[in-house]
This record gives sequence, structure tokens and C-alpha cells, in this order.
Amino acid sequence: MTALPLAAPDRWLLRACLWLPLTALLLFFAVPMGFVAWRSLMQDDGGIGFANYVALLDTPGVWQATQNSLVLGLATTAITLLLAFVLAYGMERTCMRGRRLVAAALTLPMLAPSLVLGLGLIFILGRNGIVGKLLDIRPDIYGFSGLLIADVLYALPQAVLILRAALRCADARQYEAAEVLGATPWRQFRDITLPAMRYGLLSAAFVVFTVTITDFGNAVVIGGDFAVLATEIYNQVSGQMRFGIGAVVGLLLLLPAALSVWIERVAAQRRAGIGAESARPPEPQPSHRRDGVYALLCLGIAGAICAVVATVIVAGFIRLWPYRLDLTFKHYDITVSGGYASLWASLAVSLLAAAVGTGLLFLLAFSLRRLSGWPARAATLLATLPVGVPGLVLGLAYVFAFNEPSLPWAALYGGVFLLAMCNFYHYHTQGYVTMATGLRTVPTQLEEAVTVLGGGVGRLLADVHLPALRVTLLAVAAFLFMRSMVTLSAVIFLVTPELSLSAVTVMRLDEAGFTSQAAAFSTCIMAVVGTVALLLHRLTADRPARAIIK
Repeated sequence: MTALPLAAPDRWLLRACLWLPLTALLLFFAVPMGFVAWRSLMQDDGGIGFANYVALLDTPGVWQATQNSLVLGLATTAITLLLAFVLAYGMERTCMRGRRLVAAALTLPMLAPSLVLGLGLIFILGRNGIVGKLLDIRPDIYGFSGLLIADVLYALPQAVLILRAALRCADARQYEAAEVLGATPWRQFRDITLPAMRYGLLSAAFVVFTVTITDFGNAVVIGGDFAVLATEIYNQVSGQMRFGIGAVVGLLLLLPAALSVWIERVAAQRRAGIGAESARPPEPQPSHRRDGVYALLCLGIAGAICAVVATVIVAGFIRLWPYRLDLTFKHYDITVSGGYASLWASLAVSLLAAAVGTGLLFLLAFSLRRLSGWPARAATLLATLPVGVPGLVLGLAYVFAFNEPSLPWAALYGGVFLLAMCNFYHYHTQGYVTMATGLRTVPTQLEEAVTVLGGGVGRLLADVHLPALRVTLLAVAAFLFMRSMVTLSAVIFLVTPELSLSAVTVMRLDEAGFTSQAAAFSTCIMAVVGTVALLLHRLTADRPARAIIK
């Protein structure tokens, strides 16, 4: 539509809608990342140079951690893609029973901190686990094997989402033509399904790889002596107070994440050009043998996820796992590590991140829709960059940027607001993409009608976009709240003795040997996040979804 000249108040309001979120993005993302790069050049004697980079060459632990991370990432990616393909294909291309059960099971790892999966594996396969007691053995799950299983379970839901979306993009007419030509089901799978999924598989592979090498929760709980880059950063900063080396390792950790984001964007662009708008997804036909096999495989994988999470919940009620299995509530009487204060702090931080983050994302997406040319491209690029920054690196950046007394924003350090902004910008890109997608669904006819009737920018916001995006706003707010409740890596460097968060408390309890109390506290976190997820489902069940958050 042809844009009409805006009145002066509308121009100022539109500028405020743009510059408020952009200023926050610069202050709470771009500036801290600049501090990481600058801190990596600061030498111990106060000079500027590449001494930290040279010192990295003489730090064998870093290179061993890098090698371990690469091996773990590749192994996790291979296994996760195989399992994710089975799940996605079974849910999209077969008539198997139990789809809802499988989908529900895949949501469980997203309702809890990543270290919960490591805790569950310890309860099942640890030296004092239930399997060892039943078989009278003492298995050792710590190290590569335990970390591999935990990371596979943690990354699996995200890979399944991507592969299911790729399978939905297929065109049934290609399969109909192949059947007319006499192609067997295997030939159709080899010549149509796999080639059409290549970009989805590539995207899923790099997402899984990035999630694996940047995960901190599972590594610190079940990694044992198997050092990875995430734990190496933590040890260099918190253990040895080598902030310069920590900054260099953080930049090293950025490389695979940035490569993953770039390849995923290329894959998305290539995928966007495949198929047509008139394409219709294939309708699977019943096949008792095939459907039975996939149901068995998918329900088996889903059962493994449920077993790990359920074990953590049950262990919180067991008096002494696995020797005295009578039920008790004593593990919920948590007085160490600040007790339940961190849970209430997490609620406050998560609510603030959801409220402020949703508002800023809405204003940014709304204003960028009315911006064109290179300023729009530059602002959009900046809005999507946070997805390539691991949580540990972002948290370390906040330490460098906001723990400097000479700077005016240093007063924010150690407060609820800074923790909320760190969590928000950790997941900024996902929220922005969802909000922008939702805005594209708003009919332009409504905007034209408001403009013709003399309504300005304020009326567009209040009468068109806010009502039309109600579901999207709720979805983004719930997403930010849930991720903020369970994130660990982004805040591990920012918590203080006076202000800790729930995921950090779980880690501290496990480190102190209070494993059952860690399980009980994890159950409380899952209860809160699960309640929010159910509430969102109830609020949006009868309304068309505007967007899907991956």
C-alpha cells in the first residue's frame, strides 16, 4: 500500500518504537560482546596485545577440551539425527498409534534445566543407580558415555521439530507421479524423500552440534573428567580467575556456533525455494507392519525420555536412593544453597524477562516492518545475531561489561533486571523471528482502513496489531518465561550469594552431594514451567496459532 505522510507525533512515536528496542539491543548485546573481544586483548600487566592468544597455545587443557567437544558433538549429532529421523518420519509419514504420547514426551526435556537429564541418568545408571542395584554391578556413567546419552536426549526435541517441518514441505503429487511410473516405496524414499530433506537434515545437524558443544548443564553434572569447552570456560574464569583466557576460549566457542547459524540460514534460503505454495503434504496410508514397527521404535525412544525425567521426579520422594525406597518429603525441606529463595528469584527474573522482552520484540518487529533499505537490513541482522552466541559467552560478556564500577550502568550488576535482560537476549532471535512471522499475518487491509479513517501509529498499535497478535504475544511471553526459568549457562557467571537462580541451585546441590534434594528442586522447576505450558495451551487451544517457536 502507499504510505501516507505521518503527522509529527506519529513520526516521533514510530521512532520511539524503533530506537527503544534498538538501544536496548546495543546496550545489552552488542556492547557486552565488544567487551569480550576487548578483554581477550588485555594482558595481565595492563597492556594490550595478543598475549592471551599466545598463552592459549600453552594451555593443553583447552586443546583437550576442544578435541573432546568436537568428538562429542559429532557423535551426538550422528545419533540424534538418526533417532530424530525415525521419530519425525513416524509422526508425519505413518499412521502409527501414540503420536500424542510421543509429542508429549518430546516436550519434557524443554521443561527442565538441561542438567536434569544428567541427574536422571545418574539415578538410573550411576554407581549407586537402580540398574546397578538390580544387577549387583557398579556401572560408571560419568564421562563421555553419560554425556553422550544426556546430550542426545537434550537435543532430540529440537532436531525432531526441524525434520518434521522439512517433511511437511513435501508435495504429494511427486509421490503420486512416482507410483504411476511404478516406483517402489523404497525408490520413492530414496529419490524423493531424502533429497527433499537434505536442507532440513543439514539444518538439524548444525543445530544439534551447536547445542552439544555449548551445553554446560549436562557437562558439569555427568561429564566427570571428560572436559569440554563449556566447562573449560567455567574453570578458567571461576576456578583460576584467568579472565583473559576465558574471553579467548569464549571467542573460540563462538566459531562453531557462528558457522552453524550461517549454514542454517543458507539451508533455510535454499529450502524456501523448494516446492510451491500449492503443494499438499502426502497423506500416509495405513500399513500394519510399517506402522507397528514405527510405533514400537518411537514409543521406545519416548519411553526412554520419560523414564529419565520420571526417575528424577520419583527420586525426590525416595528416602535413600536406591537402598531405602519408602516415600518421604524430607528432600523438599531445602535449607542449603539458599533454600527456595532462588526459585522465587527465578520467577521474578522470568516474569520480568517475559514482560520486557515481549514488549521490546513487538516494538522492534512493528517498526522494522515500516523500515526499508540498508537500515532495515542492518537492524534485522543485529536482531538475529544473538542466536549465534552461546549462553556462557553472553554471561561472561555481561561480567566484563557491567562489573566495571567506572561505567554508568555498573549499578545494574547483581540485580534482577540484568539477569532478566541476559536471559532475554540469550533467546532474542527466536522471539524476534516468531514476532516478525506473526506480524506478517496481520491483514494489510486493516492497516489501510485505520489509515484512511485518520488513525495514526497509536491506533494501529492499539486497534490492529495488539488484538491480532494476542496469541503470538502470549506464545513469545511464555517461551521467554519458560526458557528463563530453566537456563543455566547464561547466568552461571552473574549470580551472587545474595541473588541466585533455580537452575544454579540445582547444580550447587548436586555439587554438594545433595543429589536427592537436587531432584526435588528440579521437580519444583518442572512443575512451574509445566503449569505455564498448560496454561498457554488452554489460552490458545481454541484460536489459530500465529507462529511456532522452535
